[in-house]
Amino acid sequence: MGVFTDGSHEQVVFCQDRASGLKAIIGIYSTALGPALGGTRFYPYASEEEALHDVLDLSRGMAYKNALAGLDLGGGKAVIWGDPDQIKSEQLLRAYGRFVQSLGGRYYTACDVGTYVQDMDVVARETTFVTGRSVEYGGAGDSSILTAWGVFQGMRAAAEHRWGTPSLKGKRVGVAGLGKVGKYLVAHLIEDGAEVVATDVSPKALEWAKATYPQVGLVADATALITSDIDVYAPCALGGALNDDTVPALRAQIVAGAANNQLAHSGIEKLLVDRGILYAPDYLVNSGGVIQVADEIDGFNFDRAKLRATKIYDTTKRILELADTEGISPAGAADRLAEQRMAEVGRLRTIRI
Repeated sequence: MGVFTDGSHEQVVFCQDRASGLKAIIGIYSTALGPALGGTRFYPYASEEEALHDVLDLSRGMAYKNALAGLDLGGGKAVIWGDPDQIKSEQLLRAYGRFVQSLGGRYYTACDVGTYVQDMDVVARETTFVTGRSVEYGGAGDSSILTAWGVFQGMRAAAEHRWGTPSLKGKRVGVAGLGKVGKYLVAHLIEDGAEVVATDVSPKALEWAKATYPQVGLVADATALITSDIDVYAPCALGGALNDDTVPALRAQIVAGAANNQLAHSGIEKLLVDRGILYAPDYLVNSGGVIQVADEIDGFNFDRAKLRATKIYDTTKRILELADTEGISPAGAADRLAEQRMAEVGRLRTIRI
């Protein structure tokens, strides 16, 4: 996927600082609703092409996510190419912050895979356009808290749509990924009375689960989880979890998870519909985190942000009902509502005042 062959992004910026080892790409998909907001992913991509593909996909997803969340913010994302355990440093993060500042507010950054609130505090020493900061610096802290809360709300709405009750009590939920978001999601599920089975590629994460929630069943890998007898599948790691191989093997009736870009390609949504699997669109149910960090821009208030994230339940219900009424997939219904808001509200920005 090339920048111009994709044809939909407003701006893509390649950033390099040789001294620190920084290689970053910032993608701005749309500023129709306001400045683009999206996190910075720090990941050892196999190639520059893979990094570019990811930032283009992720920034587009952020535009739709922010639109559905009711935010007056556009969609953007950034990736830093490299292993954060090997090359992350104050020098690199501050160099990255200088590039964010150079965009003059067209893009606000935040945390994502491989970056944390402490990293955003360092980035903020060079730019004012950063959210997801630590509580010590007036920020919201860990955005995974409300991301997990929002996923749980979306899962509850999907459960009501499928089984007639907004509860996971007595249901077996498979969580793939016990990282930033997955660990909080597990807590909500157990409190709600669900039976949880999980997996993670990190031995450390598995040890955490054994020590913290011994009642959680652990399986060897994602394939074993997908093929196990579960009612709900919650992908909470990297994207592409739903593909031509995994969907036919999936035994769950509902998919609702925190991972971005869960559908490997556009045809997967039809495959889910054909199999009778109810899919709660990822960029809808995982928007609690962006709601949390967006709240920082005007001065963070956790209760206000949590109330907004709780509304993911209502939006999910609306989208699932629209999908049934229109005879389209939930993913198609979510896209339709997001595009409608970007077009209608974005048009107002052309009125000169």
